[in-house]
Amino acid sequence: MRIGIIGCGDIARKAYVPGIAAYHNLQLTAVADQDHERASSLACEAHVPACTVDELLRRDDIDAVVNLTTPAAHASVNRDILASGKHAYAEKPLAISAPEAAPLITQLRKSSLRLGCAPDTALGAGIQCCRQLLDSGAIGEPLSFTACMAGPGHESWHPAPHFYYQRGGGPLYDMGPYYLTALVHLLGPAESVCAMGKRSWDERTITSQPLAGSTMQVDIDTHLNACLRFQCGAIGSVIMSFDTWRHHLPRLEMHGREGSLALPDPNTFAGPVLLNTRSNPQWEEQELRHPIGRRGLGLAEMADAIANDRPHRTHCDIAYHVQEIMDAIHHAASSSETITLMTSCQRPEPLPEVLSWRGDADD
Repeated sequence: MRIGIIGCGDIARKAYVPGIAAYHNLQLTAVADQDHERASSLACEAHVPACTVDELLRRDDIDAVVNLTTPAAHASVNRDILASGKHAYAEKPLAISAPEAAPLITQLRKSSLRLGCAPDTALGAGIQCCRQLLDSGAIGEPLSFTACMAGPGHESWHPAPHFYYQRGGGPLYDMGPYYLTALVHLLGPAESVCAMGKRSWDERTITSQPLAGSTMQVDIDTHLNACLRFQCGAIGSVIMSFDTWRHHLPRLEMHGREGSLALPDPNTFAGPVLLNTRSNPQWEEQELRHPIGRRGLGLAEMADAIANDRPHRTHCDIAYHVQEIMDAIHHAASSSETITLMTSCQRPEPLPEVLSWRGDADD
């Protein structure tokens, strides 16, 4: 599949360009950015042409476009890609709210095009190993889970951290998709949400270059505690924080009637995966049987799904459901209500252990 990229920042350069090169069924054709100098720089490195966004969308040698713009632009750029007659694959989140994403879903239903959405880390060897264990009954019926992403925020390392503290940002919209997408792959869709949240600082000082010493306003909650109930009956707690210096909490754990599973960081593709059970109460590391993966895995899997006329595993229905979960957490935190979710999605099929389109460099 011939690929174009819109948005030529660090994630394009460091993740998607090498990721696209790692899979046999993907070929980067052109790149575009509103900043033509940035597009030209990446194009030179990748040995492809640099275009304006309009030029890229008019090219007839591109089948699918990867949308790597900032979150506030995700929905509009996705609409433009689909309107151009090309498949779209978007960085997370799908939009900055479920209502903003809804017209995109409607637009897609009227076409034969595909829309995939990151994260694709749930297709990596670590989470897919956990999926195998769950499906085989290793821990019995899943009963509960804990998920935690907590750190001090992005102003100490990101060169332009402002959008992380605006609507559509914060720890939940930034990092929540990794955790919630993994949970949907493992447990299926969620059913209801309750939560509490707070904004610990109204203003933050940037310490990273080139903006060190300047301040920025905080317009979104930066610490959220949520409780989720899934349709399968499992319940669990989710902590997302930019207000935490250090912690020893597990990133992701799952507990069933017959055992417990310690999952890897869902922002990675690998392990370790640890299991203990009634018959063997010691934590034991599990063998990873799938290709580890890297950014671009979801795009390559979508390309293979299109070629073989089957559903792809990064379907926008999953991203839309995750978007509604995140919106509901914020709404529940401000209203003290328990929110019943309106959307649902199909639990994706597990990924096969052997991938014919796997590149030699994907792990």
